[in-house]
Amino acid sequence: MNTFPKPLTPGEERECLERAANGDQDARSTLIERNLRLVAHVAKKYQNTDYDMDDLLSVGAIGLIKAVGTFRPERGSRLGTYAAKCIENEILMLLRAGKKYSREVSLYEPIGTDKDGEAVSLVDVIETENREAIEDIILDQNIQELREAFASSLKEQEQTVIRLRYGLFGTKPKTQREIAAELGISRSYVSRIEKKALGKLRQKLE
Repeated sequence: MNTFPKPLTPGEERECLERAANGDQDARSTLIERNLRLVAHVAKKYQNTDYDMDDLLSVGAIGLIKAVGTFRPERGSRLGTYAAKCIENEILMLLRAGKKYSREVSLYEPIGTDKDGEAVSLVDVIETENREAIEDIILDQNIQELREAFASSLKEQEQTVIRLRYGLFGTKPKTQREIAAELGISRSYVSRIEKKALGKLRQKLE
């Protein structure tokens, strides 16, 4: 951890974000370099897997680059919070894929697809002006994680309650009372099922 540059102060970070938003590539590079410590922090959580730390750092750096390119300060979150999620997403994708990245990640290696199904490379992420496309990639990854957690961690009745409650898979969201009437159970029982199911999903996603 001592080999990484020190993090930016809040004031320095705001200044770099403003400059980067205006197209300053030096500011963009500074935001990436000065947050590499965060990549190492997240990667350490997965150091006991089958992957070398170098692999985890390389993949985590991709997540950091995505984060810097798509971060929106006006949405109220901090860059560090947003970047940590993007970094972890990339590492989890690596673990699910079950294959190692090379120690040197090619700038032209596909790392995902855009909303039109076209391959997106690391160089596209670095140079793109269409940040919405990258946000779509991250959103698609999150949706896929949720689908997998829904199918693997919830019992049939729990899936039904969550699907009806939140309008998943094309259904219309319903109140707990409406779900209770449809399933022939009490509203309080629906509430308990919902609470338990959400806890399972949260634990699975974490």
